[in-house]
Formats: sequence, C-alpha cells, structure tokens
Amino acid sequence: MKRTLVAGMVFLFVVVGLVYAQERIASVEAKALLNKAVAFYKANGQEKAFAAFNDRKGQFVDQELYIFVLDMNGKILAHGVKPGLIGKDMNEIRDVYEKNFIKEMVDKAKTKGAGVVHYNWENPRTLSVVHESSYIETVNGVVLGCGYYE
Repeated sequence: MKRTLVAGMVFLFVVVGLVYAQERIASVEAKALLNKAVAFYKANGQEKAFAAFNDRKGQFVDQELYIFVLDMNGKILAHGVKPGLIGKDMNEIRDVYEKNFIKEMVDKAKTKGAGVVHYNWENPRTLSVVHESSYIETVNGVVLGCGYYE
C-alpha cells in the first residue's frame, strides 16, 4: 500500500513537472517568435511585415504560436491564423470571465511599451477555451503580440 502511494506521488510529480516544462517552453518560444517579428518589422517596414505575419504557412506561424498586430485603439491589423479578424475593432472583446484583455494589451502598450497579458481564450486548433498569455511589444505605434496556451 505504501509503495503504491509513493509510486502514485512520484508519477504525479513527474506529470506536473512535464506540464510545467511544456508551459515554460511555450512561453520561451512565444517570446522568441515575438522578438523575431519585432526585428522583421523594424528591418522591413509595416507592409512587408503585415504580409509575412498574415501568411498562415509563413515564418510567423509555428504550430499554436502566431503573431497578431493591434493598433492603439484595439483594431486588428494583422493576424496569423484568423484573417477574418483583420480590420475588426476588438477593444470591447472580453474573455469568458468578462476580462477586457485587448484593452489591457493596448493600455500596457501605451504605458509600458511591452509586457504580458493573461486571459482565457479559444485555442484555434482545439476550439476549446484555455488559459492564454500574450507577450506584447509596441513598435512604431502598433502593438505586436504572440500568445501561448497554458
């Protein structure tokens, strides 16, 4: 009985450790993709960058990671997986817990220039609502972002 309990606890710790490690990897990969997008935007300008960010098979979409761009009023200017959102005002969108996360992204971009915003949103691959975090950074008056699912 004691051995079973210890084995169960070890298994639980391993599973929790793997989940944490995957989340940490996703976080690091999201930040790296955002940094790559920022550098690309600065080097190539808005028109070429937006075209690259909107390319679902391009370098700025990697499995569940993708780049999105907001203007300083919360309108989507580019989106790596949902082109139908481009041009839409997202400022009043709320997550499943009524959090106005787009407004929080824009406010953080205006006041700090960069940061992380946490919310609950639909994973476009699984279509289930999950906890998501997005790194955001202001570049030349727009907000570039990359979210990752936890």
